[in-house]
Amino acid sequence: MTEIFVDADACPVKAEIERVAERHKLVVHIVSNGGIRPSQNPLIRTVIVPEGADAADDWIAEHITNADICITADIPLASRCLKKGATVMRHNGKAFDEASIGMALGMRDLHKHLRETGMQTFNAGFTKQDRSNFLNALETAIQAAKRKTVM
Repeated sequence: MTEIFVDADACPVKAEIERVAERHKLVVHIVSNGGIRPSQNPLIRTVIVPEGADAADDWIAEHITNADICITADIPLASRCLKKGATVMRHNGKAFDEASIGMALGMRDLHKHLRETGMQTFNAGFTKQDRSNFLNALETAIQAAKRKTVM
């Protein structure tokens, strides 16, 4: 059965994920190192990991399978989940895949280097269109995952 794993730190679409998961009766793991209010929904599992770099990422990467969906903006985590065969998408609905992950990792490193040298990098923010795109992409990913588990 497909489950959804959410890298919950700074995730702007947790409420949308919960609504879609409820409609499809899917378990959702909301993973963070704290600061997340647990949901009353029995399908939503709040996972609090110890403080530390990448603790949430490690938990997700250890538990995710090829039948699952990961929601994250963390590019190294996306890469780890893709290696396990999972479907991975950003909060704006854009998918990470084998063809794009290498470029995403390279751009991440470039932006990190630019920030370290004092240059400002631009973040466009999160829009209503991003939210709409995410909902459409999540629905598509769930339908594809359901077809994959039937085969």
